[in-house]
Amino acid sequence: MTTSEEFRQNRDNFCYRHPDRQSFVLCQRCLRTICPQCQTQGAVGVICPECMKEQRASQSPAQRKAQRRWVRGPVAVGTQRPTATYVIIAITAAAFVLQLFFPAFENALAFNSAYVIPSVAFEPWRLLTSVFLHSSFWHIGLNMLALWMIGRSLEPLLGHTRFVVLYLLSGLGGSVGVALLAPGIWVVGASGAVFGLLGALLVIGRHIGANITGILIVLGLNLVIGFLPGYNIAWQAHVGGLVVGGLIGLIYAGTRTRNARVLQISLLVAVGVALLALLIIPAVFYV
Repeated sequence: MTTSEEFRQNRDNFCYRHPDRQSFVLCQRCLRTICPQCQTQGAVGVICPECMKEQRASQSPAQRKAQRRWVRGPVAVGTQRPTATYVIIAITAAAFVLQLFFPAFENALAFNSAYVIPSVAFEPWRLLTSVFLHSSFWHIGLNMLALWMIGRSLEPLLGHTRFVVLYLLSGLGGSVGVALLAPGIWVVGASGAVFGLLGALLVIGRHIGANITGILIVLGLNLVIGFLPGYNIAWQAHVGGLVVGGLIGLIYAGTRTRNARVLQISLLVAVGVALLALLIIPAVFYV
């Protein structure tokens, strides 16, 4: 990944212990940038090795005793393993197995815009549960492969929580996109969420001065396939997820400091509320 000269000169974009590793995650005590290898779970957020050492040194004997009793060593987070990515894949795989043996499982969780209209059938959880369902082995295989490939790079850069929020809001954006552009159709699949990850990766990559040509090519090809005749693909979910993912990527890129944390959370909540508010529009098709 290539970067601009301005990006390379800004040391805040790189781990203070490993200057060649870029990260968006800050130590919650000293506010220095730390890479996945240097992150350790603290009471709130992650802590760098030096701050963790100081914290342990300041513990009272009673605190150290309690820690030995209830915790078998510190819990490492943000390691090179994209844990949240693996968990999402596992949940999706489990849901697919349930679909194979219990057809009613899919019927209860798939999304149709009619199910967010109180006067028709109000089951709003379908907006997100449909993201974990798939129609075939090829469907789930391709989506989970894409999630695995993107998650390995993006999750360590953002941290577990931000990655999960991005995935879920992008999935919600995909469902809202379907409700707005193709009301009444049934959809399942993680394509909207995956496109959201691509959109965020595109924006963040552009923000840090990375070479995003490859991302643009992959994104363009996948969008074109969704419009080709003969493919039963809900391109509306792709567009919805992509737009939301790009917006969240922009939020993450502009609010990565500790002082901007409240603003970041507020903007993410605003995105979620705005998506739900947009569901008022399809209601006119059912009145």
